[in-house]
Amino acid sequence: MTLEIALITGMSGSGKSVALRALEDAGYYCVDNLPPELLAPFVALEHRHHGNRVAIAMDVRSATSLPQVPQELERLRSQGIVVHSLFLDATTDTLVRRFSETRRRHPLSHDDLTDGRRALVQVIELERELLADLREQAHVIDTSAIRASQLQSYVKGLMSSAPDQLTLVFQSFAFKRGIPVDADYVFDVRMLPNPHYEPALKDLTGLDQPVADYLAHQPEVRQMRSHIEQFLNHWLEFLAQNHRSYVTVAIGCTGGQHRSVYLVERLAETFSSRWMTLRRHRELDA
Repeated sequence: MTLEIALITGMSGSGKSVALRALEDAGYYCVDNLPPELLAPFVALEHRHHGNRVAIAMDVRSATSLPQVPQELERLRSQGIVVHSLFLDATTDTLVRRFSETRRRHPLSHDDLTDGRRALVQVIELERELLADLREQAHVIDTSAIRASQLQSYVKGLMSSAPDQLTLVFQSFAFKRGIPVDADYVFDVRMLPNPHYEPALKDLTGLDQPVADYLAHQPEVRQMRSHIEQFLNHWLEFLAQNHRSYVTVAIGCTGGQHRSVYLVERLAETFSSRWMTLRRHRELDA
């Protein structure tokens, strides 16, 4: 039986423990803060014990040995082991707020957080530098504007996708709440006709048929959809050939309720016949 490993890394305060709990609920054997030096021995041990799904969390507390992790992951893949690498991220302002609310110390902080925001920002930026290589080689999930329940759903959805093919993640969002930092491509659709200004549609979303019917009849919306499809159809094969596991396409409008939601639904329908697709609605998901 093929061994499947989910490696969870990311910024302190970004939700790694939430992601690990989600995988534990999904049946993974989970280990938190495993030193990178123990990765290969641990995997070998699990293989001998016939474990088939393992989730491992690593963080900046293992900073001195983190540089060896990408090479170890490639070695595991060469042995036929399926490796999913997820990196949880959030904006610096979000991380500062979370540490301030919980009064926790940052793992890289040598002093109490009462020394102020500036010192905390400095250690967060240092952590970004230390984890940059891991982030570059992982699928990034931006947790800045999502709840714990959303993160759990996202992680479970990603782990349920086929490991040997590219997975397209379509995500709607509101520009007023910030651009997702995990997006590979961002399309701004705020110039399209807005159902928010139609009294009968204002309180509905792009998931509701009246909104879908309204937008489907707008020439600008049809043209935008066509242009995005043409772009993705041209480049996805190249991304797949480059061994990309996930590609996140973010569609943003003003409130993340109507236009972006509608386009995410339509694009996911279009590309699901060729690629594994997942849908996220950042402002709607429970």
